[in-house]
Amino acid sequence: TIQTTLFTLTNLRSLEMTKRPLDTSTDVMVVEEMSLPSTVEHFSLESGSDSEDDDVNFGDYNEKFEGENCMQRSGDYNDDDCSSDEEQIRNRIGNIPMEWYDDYDHIGYDIHGEKVGKTRKVGDELDKLLNRMDNPDFWKTVHNKREGEDLAIPDEDLAIINKVRSNKYPDLGYDPYAPYVDFFTNEKMQTPLVDTPEPKRRFVPSKWEHKKVMKIIRAIRNGWIKPKEEGPKKPVFYDLWGGKTEPQKNNPMHIPAPKLTLPGNEESYNPPAEYLPSQEEIDKWENTDEADRERNFLPQKYPSLRHVPAYPQLINEKFDRCLDLYLCPRKMKMKLNMNPDDLLPKLPKPKDLKPFPTSKAVKFSDHEGHVYSVDANKSGEFIVSGGEDKILRIWESSTGRVLSKIALPDTITCVKWNKVHSMVAASSGNTVFILNPGLGDRVLVEESDKVLMSLTDIREVEHCQWYPLGNDKDGLRTKIVHNHTVSNITWHNNGNYLGVTMRDSAACAVLIHNVSKHTSQKPFNKSKGQIQQVEFHPTKPFFFVLSQRYVRIYNLVKQAMVRKLICSVKWASCMAIHPKGDNLIVGSYDKTLVWFDMDLSVKPYKSLAQHKKAIRSVCFHPRYPLYASCSDDSSTIITHGMVYNDLVKNPLVVPVKVLRGHQDNKRYGVLSTVFHPTQPWIYTGGADGDIWLFV
Repeated sequence: TIQTTLFTLTNLRSLEMTKRPLDTSTDVMVVEEMSLPSTVEHFSLESGSDSEDDDVNFGDYNEKFEGENCMQRSGDYNDDDCSSDEEQIRNRIGNIPMEWYDDYDHIGYDIHGEKVGKTRKVGDELDKLLNRMDNPDFWKTVHNKREGEDLAIPDEDLAIINKVRSNKYPDLGYDPYAPYVDFFTNEKMQTPLVDTPEPKRRFVPSKWEHKKVMKIIRAIRNGWIKPKEEGPKKPVFYDLWGGKTEPQKNNPMHIPAPKLTLPGNEESYNPPAEYLPSQEEIDKWENTDEADRERNFLPQKYPSLRHVPAYPQLINEKFDRCLDLYLCPRKMKMKLNMNPDDLLPKLPKPKDLKPFPTSKAVKFSDHEGHVYSVDANKSGEFIVSGGEDKILRIWESSTGRVLSKIALPDTITCVKWNKVHSMVAASSGNTVFILNPGLGDRVLVEESDKVLMSLTDIREVEHCQWYPLGNDKDGLRTKIVHNHTVSNITWHNNGNYLGVTMRDSAACAVLIHNVSKHTSQKPFNKSKGQIQQVEFHPTKPFFFVLSQRYVRIYNLVKQAMVRKLICSVKWASCMAIHPKGDNLIVGSYDKTLVWFDMDLSVKPYKSLAQHKKAIRSVCFHPRYPLYASCSDDSSTIITHGMVYNDLVKNPLVVPVKVLRGHQDNKRYGVLSTVFHPTQPWIYTGGADGDIWLFV
């Protein structure tokens, strides 16, 4: 009885499936049920379908099953095919796994309770290979595990399966493009087709929702619904000595991809007129290489959005975007929210650092060509200058009047006024002339003449010759002839020693002359690099030698090098020593000025790139905390440089003023500068042949 009931209900389900019409969403399931009823793995009753029926008439089902009319796959009856389901389905074991019968010689039982034997033995891979080669229908043969036999899928079922897999209608007689039947007229009518008034329930709160909410509230109040209690928190262990108090996560931090640039007005389908290119711009854009174009499209205007064609570069842009995301590495950067003003040092205002020179006062105009050197006497009443015109001029500082002119045989490269005696040294070619201008205190002038005129005969030393010039009317008293061109000279603070620099000489680049004894000495047997300038320390027996990249400091008493300063520039041009002797500034041809604190380090304390061209001269003020630098950009920069007595406090360097007044001449600007000895004034000599006094 149980087997009969299962058989009848199973055939009823198969009969109902065959009556179901084909649908596009369930074509695959319908084809499997209809075309291969013998290959079904198992049968099962859907829950709630037949088990809930009150009465089941098994006789009616048997009559339908054993009748002459049988249902075809398309849903129609055919009298020719009258094979019953009993002949097609022999195994009646129900919905059980077929693996249970692997160890037996049968695979189940038929409707009469007889064993259904296994008709096919499972062969090995070699048998499958031979069967694949010999059987032409092997590719469409399936094995029915329930019946234990191989079945070939008919061509009709294969055609239906192929149509379903290609998203086509399986029914050959179905026309998906049948003419549309307009059930409603397209003419506008005065009365609506449906004019049912809106029900009241759409405008009032739901009664059943209110009851449901009140039921939940009542359950919460009575304690029937309780929130989920959180369990005890697990202790969190972290590194006691670590910097972070929170435990680190094991997963790496996600780095989002950078966002694309938002489109602008030029990418609109209806851009403004100013974004539309002209014909010249279009031709220029077409002739430009693709890699050099500003953008890869031209703005165009369309009457409406439906006229806009497909963008041809869409796939290329998406591909480039993928390459950028794949090939360009990304890393997290800590972004600091910082005010840019906080990064700048707190410097005082220039008006609080006065006095310093700010404006033009006196112009000294008499030179022809470049003015290479300018210097002032100890009191600042007179200045001396020399240049390309080979004439040494002495000026009155307050009026700009020329007091005397002295012609020299060659271009004057440097002039220096002795701050102790009434002497002026001027280098012209390979000769250094020492003269007495005869200005100032008469006693000082007479003492200076006694020192200079003590030389009566020509004195020849190893690298130079001393020549007396007697009581010359121009004030020339002595000349020293060297073997090479003299580029720079400097006086010692005691006024008795004169340092001479000859850049072109490698073996004798530096000489030190004793004016009172009329002797000369060579401090170095061989110069290390090209010597640019030499200076004496203001208070100590130190001698500073400037080369292209280094400043070497020598102790004249011990005759040994004390320190070597690294300038950190390509080619140094000039230097100046602070009046206290602990700080040094160096100018260079590569537009950089460096400040050395010799008690701090051998490397620069400050590097200032304020000029646009090469720096020609630098100088310190003897009294005020000022220093100046002049350059070929025709500017002189005044900087406040305060040096404190407290060694812990660093020097204060603040640029305060840029002075302009000279004109460029053959790519040269301001060539020489010197401060007034007592006042916050400065003299500048330029390539235009003028000398300016700024106060």
